Amino acid sequence: MLKYILKRIIIFIPTLIVISLLTFVISINAPGDPVDTMLNKTSGGDGQASQKLATEKAYIALRHKLGLDLPVFYFSFTNSAVADTLYKIPKANHRKTLERLAHNYGVWKNVSDYYQDIHEFEMALLFTERDSLNSEGLRTVRDYVNTLYDLYEESKILNIFSNLDFTFSQTKGLEKVQPYYKALKNAFVRMQTEKNPIAKYIPAFHWYGFNNQYHRWLFGDKPWLSSLPGVDDSNVQYTSKGFLRGDFGISYQDKRPVASVIWDAMRWTFILSTLSIILAYFIAIPLGVTSAVKKGTTTERTITTVLFILYSLPSFWIATMLITFFCGGDYFDWFPAFGLGSLPESAPFWDRFIETAYHMILPLFCLTYSSFAFISRQMRGGMLSVLGQDYIRTARAKGLDEKKVIWKHAFRNSLIPIITLFASVFPLAISGSFVIEIIFSIPGMGKTTLEALVARNYPIVFTVMLLTAILTLIGNLVADVLYAVVDPRISFNKKGTS
Repeated sequence: MLKYILKRIIIFIPTLIVISLLTFVISINAPGDPVDTMLNKTSGGDGQASQKLATEKAYIALRHKLGLDLPVFYFSFTNSAVADTLYKIPKANHRKTLERLAHNYGVWKNVSDYYQDIHEFEMALLFTERDSLNSEGLRTVRDYVNTLYDLYEESKILNIFSNLDFTFSQTKGLEKVQPYYKALKNAFVRMQTEKNPIAKYIPAFHWYGFNNQYHRWLFGDKPWLSSLPGVDDSNVQYTSKGFLRGDFGISYQDKRPVASVIWDAMRWTFILSTLSIILAYFIAIPLGVTSAVKKGTTTERTITTVLFILYSLPSFWIATMLITFFCGGDYFDWFPAFGLGSLPESAPFWDRFIETAYHMILPLFCLTYSSFAFISRQMRGGMLSVLGQDYIRTARAKGLDEKKVIWKHAFRNSLIPIITLFASVFPLAISGSFVIEIIFSIPGMGKTTLEALVARNYPIVFTVMLLTAILTLIGNLVADVLYAVVDPRISFNKKGTS
């Protein structure tokens, strides 16, 4: 068994690497710019020059802090037209435009010069004083220049230049920025005349080493050598410890560490889920055993009917009805309708415990009741298959007490379906139920994850996704171990019976 567990743990490593890669790829391709989200940037670039420069400086600084100015992975496969430093361009839409321009024209230096001239022309326009003569034309030129950042089709770029030529001819007071415009046009002409279409067919391999976004996200930016004796890194400022060290990034909404946000939510979800699981198993298993032992009787039919009625009722409807009838509406005022209590942390422990437990009664019932039917049916099926075995008939023939036959001989060997079901408990313990948590205003994982999805707060979403995958692997391993515990005939050795 120990050998099997070690083999499974070793298999976990490549599995987790694949899961982490998939999670990382999805996260970096998710829509939206995390830096803009954290800076609450909603407007374009028609502000003053000082404001524009301050915004760009803050953008670059935050992008560096998040590690977004690093290569995405350890290596990349591109073509020789695209530079290996494209990742240094701050804006994602700019990187896309430059990549397409390099694909079209094939000479990265000319593409880079063209992009730099667009930026210099834009800054020159921002530093140009606005007056009654150039106000409207200046705004028009700025809009055209901002459009160039997203254009890579030659016909559309030429159309923008044509519009700019017309605007310059009709506007006075733009003489100081005309040299920048002329340099931009020359850079574009140079791209056209020195075009090298063959470059996009020549493959290129770029190696970036360990200083990349994926490595930083998973392992952190603190070198492993720094933990060795004799290595002094006390003067080095590290910004990330990595996922494996418990650093899940920064929440886009409130700028808090994701680990802190998830821990605050997870404790309530874990308490509710754990209590729900315990109640569900302790109630449903005896009901399932009773249904199997008393098959065909009125007791069995009554249990089955009641449980399936509960199973068919949606939890959100039950929760709404409970709030309507028992939470101070037109009927009874027996339970609180929302939250987990209002006592401060400084209040006595038992006072807070009693108030929180009182608030959890209705949510706990809504989380638990629907599990009774499914678990009891699984238990009933397992018991029925075991009760027909020869060793059960032998035990009864020996005159053993019926309770001993049921609970000592039959019950243990009928737990295989329940253990299989138990493997899914681990991820459920942290995922929560967003329906129940929102209805009862419980700040748990379900509510937090839903709010993160709505707000595109991807660090929280992908952290929950990866943690759920890890717990699923752990749950499957625990289930395999429990199989051998409840049934000695199950062995995971090559010579054993499976």
